[in-house]
Amino acid sequence: MNIRSLTRGDGVVIGAAVVLFIASFLDLTGFDCPTGVDCSGYSANAWDSLSLLMSIYLAGIIGAALLIVGRSMPGRKVVGLDLGQFGAAFTVFALWTMFWTIIDANDAGAGLILGLLATIALAGGAVATPLVPALKAPLMGAPRPAQAVQAPYGAQPQPGQGYGYPGGQPQPYGAQPGQPQPYGAQPGQPGQPDPQQQAAQAPQGGGVPAGDFTPFWFAVPVARPLYGEDGAPNPIAELAPGTWYLAVEQRGSGLIAQTQDGRRGVLQDTTGIQRG
Repeated sequence: MNIRSLTRGDGVVIGAAVVLFIASFLDLTGFDCPTGVDCSGYSANAWDSLSLLMSIYLAGIIGAALLIVGRSMPGRKVVGLDLGQFGAAFTVFALWTMFWTIIDANDAGAGLILGLLATIALAGGAVATPLVPALKAPLMGAPRPAQAVQAPYGAQPQPGQGYGYPGGQPQPYGAQPGQPQPYGAQPGQPGQPDPQQQAAQAPQGGGVPAGDFTPFWFAVPVARPLYGEDGAPNPIAELAPGTWYLAVEQRGSGLIAQTQDGRRGVLQDTTGIQRG
């Protein structure tokens, strides 16, 4: 999974899951052993109690894993629920069980206290991330476009240039990555498709006239689904931050975008995109 697709809320969930895992190895009770007395039989952690381990600690960690996987693979479902919703339910269940467990404990130890704090952060991050704009912000910002470098005549493109890199020397829209271009050929000549000519061909319903739209490179701030041009509800791909895509047409408030492997689809959410 691209780490640039993670949000700040995902960072809170991952951190809380790590703390919860550490808490599972700490003592559940704060029993103070008298000097000279063997109290090894009174010391126990979550791994000595299968019910607490499964219903609190592992449930919270599994819920965090489902949340992160659900964000990276939108559309995947378990018993009719999205993976993210299923993971959020696990985290809330872990917090609910931990709350009543620590109330019932006579002398809560570090394992229960730290576990309670971790489950609060875990469930809070899972529930609040879709609602709080600060948590929906990307954990790592999208990279800035690279500066254009004019290669000398006859030099081969350096690694990192070509399709998907507006700061390098992108090939014209429709050309295959790595295909050599004839010296002196300009976009629009035979064998050199022009992005504007491609966009001018038969605009789909709801799009603006081709003459009013100029294809451009863009990057998304967070992972966003790309839907088929036929209007199917399931996404055909996911646009990830840190990768440049080509917008070839306007479709209402969305964009017709093309991925590196040539697939085209509708990007419905264009808020915050970075133009190359």
